[in-house]
Amino acid sequence: MKRKQAIWGTVAVAAAALAGTWLLADHRAAPAVAAHNENTPEPSVGEGRNSLRYPAGAAQLTMIESRTIPATPVPLADALSARVVYDEDATARLGVAISGRILTLKAAPGDVVKAGQVLAVIDSPDVGTAYADLDKAHADEARKRLVLARAKDLATDEAIAAKDLEAAQADAAQAHAETARAMLRLKNLNPHGLPIQGQRISLTSPLDGVVSERTASPALEVSPSTASPLFVVTDPRRLWLMIDLPEKLLGRIKVGSAVTVESDAYPGESFKARVVQLGQTVDTNTRRVTVRAKLDNAGGRLLPEMFVRASVLADSGSGVQVPNGALVNRGVYTFVFVQAAPGEFQRRQVRLLTKGSDASYVGEGLAGGESIVVGGALLLDAELSARAGDKP
Repeated sequence: MKRKQAIWGTVAVAAAALAGTWLLADHRAAPAVAAHNENTPEPSVGEGRNSLRYPAGAAQLTMIESRTIPATPVPLADALSARVVYDEDATARLGVAISGRILTLKAAPGDVVKAGQVLAVIDSPDVGTAYADLDKAHADEARKRLVLARAKDLATDEAIAAKDLEAAQADAAQAHAETARAMLRLKNLNPHGLPIQGQRISLTSPLDGVVSERTASPALEVSPSTASPLFVVTDPRRLWLMIDLPEKLLGRIKVGSAVTVESDAYPGESFKARVVQLGQTVDTNTRRVTVRAKLDNAGGRLLPEMFVRASVLADSGSGVQVPNGALVNRGVYTFVFVQAAPGEFQRRQVRLLTKGSDASYVGEGLAGGESIVVGGALLLDAELSARAGDKP
């Protein structure tokens, strides 16, 4: 009997403790629920169970970001690795065809120069010798022309033998040939017609541009065998883009295909290029073909030797590029949220054209120029599912 009373006493104590716990939990939760109902406006579900409206001032609106995204051409594949290089059609690598020593440098790397502007002055004994040889040849030719003229006058009156006239003619011809040889020698030393004063030759820029590289230094000895150019002058607004294209995509692009370029240096921005040449060989190791495109760099922000991402665009069709964070996957279906009005959001089923690592292209379901929710889409989906009673 005493044992049964002890057991019933233990059960009564446990029941009382459990009831106290429930009352305490309910008492603590009640203020929080009241505060939520008082401070947080309740969203309402619109028609079709795919629309959600928040009243002005709702806390959820601070966690939602929308962006108007236009329709753009769709790339053939994911972004490809590419490299920015000089446009060789707008780049001059300047060296010299003479031996000499640099006396003066008049341009530094980064300087903007005009066509014909002097970059350096070089003292060259080769130029001095070539000019002296040319002057000597001119003088000798002039003297022998006078001898020939006198010989012709004398030969008219038969005052000299015919052989003397022939010798004068041969000497004049030889003098003329020597003058031509001296002129060609000087032209060979100065093929670009650089300004020469005495034995000093001025190295000038052949185009408007920027000095991007300089290996010249004061008192540097130069010669035709110098490996590196003394100056590299280029137009920074014109660049080439070298794209590593997978072999399987070679048949889907052509000369003139549009290309968009993205760089980590300028996140969220894109640059335009156009294919001008397809590679003629396939790399045996990577099975890729190098495709060359002309890059529009009017702002001069992209630089040679930058690594970038390039997307070759299809010739027809368009889609809306949305970040992957804007996509909501529900089973085999994909949805996005569109802001129809301030505080009002609609859930739409879409069809993806391509899916990339950071962004995807949407075909059906979106039109260009709509305001797409790019931040907070999962919050809206969870709220809409909870309010409408959907099963995620």
